[in-house]
Amino acid sequence: MEQTSNLGLPYIMPSQAQKHVTHNEAIRRLDGVVQLAVRDRDLAAPPASPDDGACYIVGAAATGAWEGWDGSVAYFVDGAWEKLVPASGWRAFVVDENRLVAFDGTGWQPINGLPESGAEIQNAALFGFGMGADADNPFAARLDKALWTARYAAEGGTGSLFYTMNKESPAGDVGFLFQTGFVTKATAGLMGTDGWRLAVSADGAAFKDALRADESSGRVSLPSNPKFLGLINYDQYVAADTWQTVAINNTLANDQMTFDTGTNRFTAPADGLYRFGATIGWKQNGANLPTVLKAKLLLNGTVDLCAPLVKGDVSSLAVDGSETALHLHVMAGLTAGDTVELAQFFGGLDGYVPATVTQFFGEWLA
Repeated sequence: MEQTSNLGLPYIMPSQAQKHVTHNEAIRRLDGVVQLAVRDRDLAAPPASPDDGACYIVGAAATGAWEGWDGSVAYFVDGAWEKLVPASGWRAFVVDENRLVAFDGTGWQPINGLPESGAEIQNAALFGFGMGADADNPFAARLDKALWTARYAAEGGTGSLFYTMNKESPAGDVGFLFQTGFVTKATAGLMGTDGWRLAVSADGAAFKDALRADESSGRVSLPSNPKFLGLINYDQYVAADTWQTVAINNTLANDQMTFDTGTNRFTAPADGLYRFGATIGWKQNGANLPTVLKAKLLLNGTVDLCAPLVKGDVSSLAVDGSETALHLHVMAGLTAGDTVELAQFFGGLDGYVPATVTQFFGEWLA
């Protein structure tokens, strides 16, 4: 063996004449390789007047004295260029870029930055862009903007872009966390189920679902929006010639518990625009036949939220409460704490509000 395995430095052989020549050749090579600093790594042709001892990483499609040296280190010493072939793991400081690069067996890659175009990063444990990554966040980036774009068909792509996020099972979470000061204020994704959810939080601890989409049907719900559907489960007596609150004592829906079956009132949880409706029936008390049937919605127990609806020909309706007499629909702007209730009136004679057809419902719109 006449040279070293890694740097190819020549050995002084036994009984060799002019040992200083071999020794000086090894020293000269070490002078070029140890603490390797190259002037540039993009040139494809040698500079016109290189300094003695100057090193360059040869660029692609090299010409002249560097022809065929692509990726090698060109070392100018004693008035001539010497080719130093790098091995995997060689490092060099690129002077004009002020950065370290390492040879990975194919090309030179930056140590403290992103790889060259076309290079690969495989199975990296941590990746920090503009900030440090850690075990909890193995990929971390600190930047003002980010852009993802599809590779166009003319570039060999499909022209489409998909961003895939996967979880192990339906019980897991996959989605986005939106934070202020690193406190999570909103989440969006498949959280605990395979249905899509958008939830918000004021403190980063308690979350409320704002939007849900069922994975099986595609149906969308707004679980945090106040809405209710109230019913009665018995025929309620209404005295003659007096407005009486209908005692809505059951609910089929009561999101956010905004309707109180004890007071028979809806209470607005926040300022906003609301929509209300009601269906009103009538049931005869014995032979009594009121002259008129009226219904209205009351705001805060005293103010008419809408003009009363009137049904004058009560005799045209079935006497058993199987027909609806009136339909109420109204939209109104409410202030948090305002209440809305349903009231009914029989003129002349008494009667009943029938359980079969009477409903009161409402929802928050905006």
